[in-house]
Amino acid sequence: MEIYKANNWSSAQKPQDLLAALRNSHTLITARSDNQLLGLANAISDGHLVVYFPHLLVHPDHQRFGIGSKLMTAMRDKYAGFLK
Repeated sequence: MEIYKANNWSSAQKPQDLLAALRNSHTLITARSDNQLLGLANAISDGHLVVYFPHLLVHPDHQRFGIGSKLMTAMRDKYAGFLK
């Protein structure tokens, strides 16, 4: 929840719903250092034709270091077949 609170996302006020939503993502990718969550991205997809990237967050203390770009690159690589 800390990363959502740090980024002022209202979903931090509904921790159980947020956790359930993230657990039900088609894909969830995290960026960590020494067990500290620096960033995360998730995807909602039908697994064939459609994919949405609703959450891309980087903790404010770790922004501007390319973490968000790396998370998005990992998502784009995973769903590369959808881009054709």
